Amino acid sequence: MADNGGGPAVIGAPARVAWTMTQEADRFVIATRAMRMAVARADGRVALIGADGKPLIGEGDPGTRRFGDVADPDGAVQQRFEIGGGHAIYGLGQHQAGSLDYRGTTVRLQQANTDVGVPVLVSSAGYGLFWNNPAVTDVAVAIPQATDRIVFRSQAGTGIDYFLFGGPDVDDVIGAYRGLTGQAPLMAHWTWGLWQSKERYASQGELLGVAARYRAMNIPLDAVVQDWQYWKPGEWGSHRMDPIRFPDPKGMLDTLHRQNLHSIVSIWPRFDLGLDTTTALEAAGGLYPKVYPNVYPAGEGRWYDAFSAPARASYWRYVSERLGRLGFDGYWLDGSEAELGGRWGEMRDVTTAAGPGVIVYNAYPLLHTTAVHDGMTADYAAKRPIILTRSAWAGQQRNAAIIWSGDVAGRWDVFRAQIPAGVNFSMSGIPYWSADIGGFFGGSPGDASYHELFTRWLQFAVFNPMFRIHGTGQGKEIYSFPAAARGPLLDAVALRYRLLPFLYAQSWQVTDRGASFMYPAGMVFPRDERARDLRDQYMFGRSIMVSPVVEQGATARQVYLPEGTEWYDFWTGERRAGGTRQAVAAPIGQIPLHITAGTILPLGQQVQYARQSVDLPIELRVYRGADGRFSLYDDAGDGQGWRRGERATIELTLNDRTGLLTIGSRQGRYPGMPTSRLFHIVQVTVGNGIGLAEGTGKAIRYDGRAISVPLDGG
Repeated sequence: MADNGGGPAVIGAPARVAWTMTQEADRFVIATRAMRMAVARADGRVALIGADGKPLIGEGDPGTRRFGDVADPDGAVQQRFEIGGGHAIYGLGQHQAGSLDYRGTTVRLQQANTDVGVPVLVSSAGYGLFWNNPAVTDVAVAIPQATDRIVFRSQAGTGIDYFLFGGPDVDDVIGAYRGLTGQAPLMAHWTWGLWQSKERYASQGELLGVAARYRAMNIPLDAVVQDWQYWKPGEWGSHRMDPIRFPDPKGMLDTLHRQNLHSIVSIWPRFDLGLDTTTALEAAGGLYPKVYPNVYPAGEGRWYDAFSAPARASYWRYVSERLGRLGFDGYWLDGSEAELGGRWGEMRDVTTAAGPGVIVYNAYPLLHTTAVHDGMTADYAAKRPIILTRSAWAGQQRNAAIIWSGDVAGRWDVFRAQIPAGVNFSMSGIPYWSADIGGFFGGSPGDASYHELFTRWLQFAVFNPMFRIHGTGQGKEIYSFPAAARGPLLDAVALRYRLLPFLYAQSWQVTDRGASFMYPAGMVFPRDERARDLRDQYMFGRSIMVSPVVEQGATARQVYLPEGTEWYDFWTGERRAGGTRQAVAAPIGQIPLHITAGTILPLGQQVQYARQSVDLPIELRVYRGADGRFSLYDDAGDGQGWRRGERATIELTLNDRTGLLTIGSRQGRYPGMPTSRLFHIVQVTVGNGIGLAEGTGKAIRYDGRAISVPLDGG
């Protein structure tokens, strides 16, 4: 981890760029290829300006600034930014209040279970801002005064440090932010399949039984997760599995791998007293000195100092030796805030290796995930790092870390809140987000009243970056639900697996081009004011509108389709105008989905695990009405070969006027790459190329050379 003077988040090295400066009556204008900045002659205020020369966002009155040198109840560090009206503000981490566009609200950035503070925002006007202060911070967003404004107030700090990013496209904004704080690496292919988890599988036999049942029933699955308390009582933080309940953990993982399944295991930053791991951290100066009462069993525990490089090295060494060598494929970092019993006040009393806890508190999860990501990269090069974590801070995308929304309840109101929570988190520059499908607390497959909520949540999660079932009580495995309720669940899982070619290709766009998975419609369609605050709809990629059913008992819902394109109903093939609100059928087996005209959507076959699909036919659904492009991507599926260029892309291009779909020449290669592929090209119309069924079209054998295929009516 490098620190170029910008704290732990900033790792980008300064580089020379071409720029010009012009002088105007009241300002200097500095321009690069990517953005234009104005500096006021009178007082040095900085503003990002648009193509018309008007400010998009700029510093407010210098007299309102606070630099942390004087205590202030209104925020020891403070900066006001003036912004234009008529646009939306997204990002700032993950919060559970149900807000999407944050204009007119105040957001507290403070790490806690279910709440994640990331001081990064984007605007539908085409810019982004990173407030580089990891203290607890309040952000008052676009409070109307003489001009609209955003005010950052941090409880502690030693000065003001922020970055502005120009667009105008959101991928340009987020791509620039990741250039500063670290690119999001490529996840392994298997991570895009279904994950089965529970609080908790209590024994080796129980976990293997879940895997065996899925395979015996031909229900697709790629991972089974081992949650906490696999250790002996009093050995929290030992990173050892209880030999009574888990007599052969390496054999357990070998069995899973033979079944083409993977597993991650829960680890914490908390340590019981008297363990050798605790002693080693103490010797490295890597434990917080105070012993904190904890809400969990086994009495008192201590928390390690993730800001300390020696402590991070000690932490990882024991994880690697005792869990990594068994064959686990990744790690679940629970309590990664750090939790410290859940009380923020305790962090004020901690002195970390990076300074007082009050100043650095929110950055803890970044450093904690760094310990595991960097260790796994060094020790297990054949596996791409994968981390599941409950908290995040700026830059965490570089650590292959998937956030989950914490221990949320299985209720309809909580379910509704997950949609804007996930979308805003994604607009904070970190692309990987998920929620416990069905909610962590409450809900049981034996409760008929819960079936509908679980079904609707599962359908929503098909269009999340991570697809993981989890919860307390009775296991929520797909097969645990009654046969009468299981059909829609199986269909949702089948849809996720058919989407694998799209998902893997989109993950490459995330890594290579600053893309995301979940977008607010207002960022994809910034000129449509009605699209800016769609709290229960979002774009998955740039072409799929997802409209989850969030009302109990609903079999239809209103859907707004933004202007600027035509839309196709995924389930019927009907073509609909943009800029319209329509009632859409939503029977229990269907989540409303609409696809933009010009989309080329690749769908795979029904398979039992992700990597089974790599040489099977791909259906290319073509949605006419506009020109379109899509880049297919593939590689070996795991390991670091992709960083060495061992990967292949195929550019797909639709010329709507001529009716030609061009499958471009394959660029690159990788070990095990199929020499040819079979594409089924389907032009979507009413009743054809819809839903889960494979459409009627043309079968094309592709050998890597470019080929153009005329579509029906082209």
